[in-house]
Amino acid sequence: MDLILLLMGFFLGIVEGITEFIPVSSTGHLILAGGLIGFNDEKAKVFDVFIQLGAILSVVWFYREKVFSVINGLRDSKESRSFAINIFTAFLPAAFAGLLLHKTIKAYLFNPISVAAALVAGGIAMLLIERMNHRQHITEVDNITLKQAIGVGIAQCLSLFPGVSRSGATIMGGLLAGFDRKVAVEFSFFLAIPTMFAATGYDLFSNIHALSLSDIPLFAVGFITSFFSALIVIKAFLGYVSRHDFSSFAYYRIGFGLLVLAFYWQRGWKF
Repeated sequence: MDLILLLMGFFLGIVEGITEFIPVSSTGHLILAGGLIGFNDEKAKVFDVFIQLGAILSVVWFYREKVFSVINGLRDSKESRSFAINIFTAFLPAAFAGLLLHKTIKAYLFNPISVAAALVAGGIAMLLIERMNHRQHITEVDNITLKQAIGVGIAQCLSLFPGVSRSGATIMGGLLAGFDRKVAVEFSFFLAIPTMFAATGYDLFSNIHALSLSDIPLFAVGFITSFFSALIVIKAFLGYVSRHDFSSFAYYRIGFGLLVLAFYWQRGWKF
């Protein structure tokens, strides 16, 4: 296996782990980073999908007590059933929209220009939402209502557009629904589990023909790097939101998106 290719896998695994659960769009960053280092062929697209499994498993591990408690309590605990129903209900809108629009989105929106524009638009939306007066009356993830879960699920549909950010859409949706910041982030994390497992499973099944046994080291490096970097970011992000709002992420999105647009404008929009 080419050492340069393994270093690319290591680099992209870190990019995925850092950006998956903060509101800056991991898919958008992977598209831009892959374009920067020249790793953007069909194999690269499957690789980007695969390493997301590493990031999502980090959430399962971080919240393993809650996850296993809900699973074990589905038969006897009303609280566990309510939590599971909320997650499943919030998952459905993006699942249906993704099945309908997946090929169109992949064909027309997975490019640096679309991603950069979405980063800027999403950053502006985050700033506007942050400046609203929120009634943050939901302080525990177990107190979320079915109606609120549906609202967050609908917000998650926006993340089908690469560059919007799944975590950004669901966290902002949670704030608008009345969650406090910590609950909005935690519900986004839990909702990521079925959403990302379904999305990555579908993509991998559809593109398995593009892989060979020689790709195992590359995929293993990206997977492991993604898992551990995401685990670090999850803990740090929860600590951050307990003391700050999301404006810094919004400014980053806008600045980075404008920088990318300027770069491709200078190149005559060639990518």
